[in-house]
Formats: sequence, structure tokens, C-alpha cells
Amino acid sequence: MQEEEDKKPVEKGKGLLSSYAQYSAMGFQMFVVIGAFTYAGYKIDERRQAKTPLATAFLSLAGVLIALYIIVRSIRKLKS
Repeated sequence: MQEEEDKKPVEKGKGLLSSYAQYSAMGFQMFVVIGAFTYAGYKIDERRQAKTPLATAFLSLAGVLIALYIIVRSIRKLKS
């Protein structure tokens, strides 16, 4: 009986650490997706020698939307 009580705080701590790691990974994943799309847009604008960075703007916005979709989908999986 005493052993079960001793394990509960440790298991709770592991759950918090696991949760922290999952949400940290999601933040890093968002950073990578948005960064990759923005970089691609920047390179396209650089290659086209565009005066206004439209490709950077559109691709960075697309990166944000895709990252949000991925995060929402991941959170739904965690909740279920």
C-alpha cells in the first residue's frame, strides 16, 4: 500500500515532464515550418529580383496557417 502512494507523485511528475516535452516539440515544429516557408519565399523573391517581397509574404502566411493546422490536429490527438 505504501509503495503505491510513493509512486503517485513520481508518475505525476513524469506526466508533467512528458506534457512539457510534447508542447515544446510543437513550438519547435511551428518554428521550423514557418521558417522554412518564409525562407523559401525569400529565395523566390531573391531569384526573381522582386521589388516587393510578395512570395515571402504569401509563403510565410501559408506557413503560419499550415503550422496552426498541424498544432490543432496534434492537440486533438492528445485530448482523445
